[in-house]
Amino acid sequence: MVKRIQSDLILAGDVGGTKTRLVLLRVGKQTDRWLALEVFPSGHYCGLEEVLEDFLRRKVLSKGEIASACFGVAGPVTGKTASGTNLPWVIRTTSLQRAFAIERLELINDIVALSYGLSQLKRQDLDVLHAGIPRRGNRVLIAAGTGLGQAILVWDGQKHIPSASEGGHVDFAPRDRLEMDLLEEMIDRYGHVSYERVLSGPGLVEIYRFLKGMKTFGAEPKWLSERLEREDPPEVISETARLKRSRLCEKALDLFCSIYGRAAGNLALQGFAMGGVYVGGGIAPKILWKLRDGGFLRSFAEKGRLSEFLFQIPIKVILNDEGALLGAAQRAKELLLSEPGHRR
Repeated sequence: MVKRIQSDLILAGDVGGTKTRLVLLRVGKQTDRWLALEVFPSGHYCGLEEVLEDFLRRKVLSKGEIASACFGVAGPVTGKTASGTNLPWVIRTTSLQRAFAIERLELINDIVALSYGLSQLKRQDLDVLHAGIPRRGNRVLIAAGTGLGQAILVWDGQKHIPSASEGGHVDFAPRDRLEMDLLEEMIDRYGHVSYERVLSGPGLVEIYRFLKGMKTFGAEPKWLSERLEREDPPEVISETARLKRSRLCEKALDLFCSIYGRAAGNLALQGFAMGGVYVGGGIAPKILWKLRDGGFLRSFAEKGRLSEFLFQIPIKVILNDEGALLGAAQRAKELLLSEPGHRR
């Protein structure tokens, strides 16, 4: 049995399909001090335990030195188990507690972690896409990246309480003939087509390939084919669209942002988000120029009789890519401070 050590060290992580970020902090009376931050390629490890072993070995920490920990995981968290959506890991709270002697440890969805992180963001970490009318009330968070995450932050009259959602996996609903054709093609390939299939990095590529096959928006030049083969396709498509070098790329990004705005509007209605909509994930900051051109907002607010209500909702884009890590650290700190007898 590992002897428990009185400690103010907390460990937080943002566990994604591409990379896992870990941060070690010391909680202080006035401010918290970041002691170490490291990024690990998730695909190089068989599970989170291996990543933590690697991290703690480098920091020369013994079992029992970590007082509390919280990990935001890109996937559903049920009870004390988390499963990665785009990563073949199954993470169990009890297993981690036993392996590393961390009594207070919690697994949360990565978008829930980002929700906790909202309170830690500074003004420069947010871009106001639409000012709307600031009010108190529920907030919602939508984040497209490797996948599509969503969360609702319920306002209880004093604070926002994050609530997990797997709304990114609901059925994709087309709005017009073009989107219906896109859906039909993707059904033939995947069977079930969720919003994540369309609103994600791979989703942008799906949209591009669909439009390319239509042969309506121009042919794909050789230089573009070569770049798409050797570079990251979503980044190539968005950058080429920004430079207006391909009508095909421009149309693909137009359609992507239109669907993104509509999905954000759907979530705002479902969560009655009078307190605002936050757009997170890795894609939004890279296409901020496109989100600002009005197409996203038009699609967001086009909801018939409730269009005026939606137009009053503020929309902000999260620019800080460490938001989920900040949120996991905040939650780990709350776990530590809730310990009976802990000095505050």
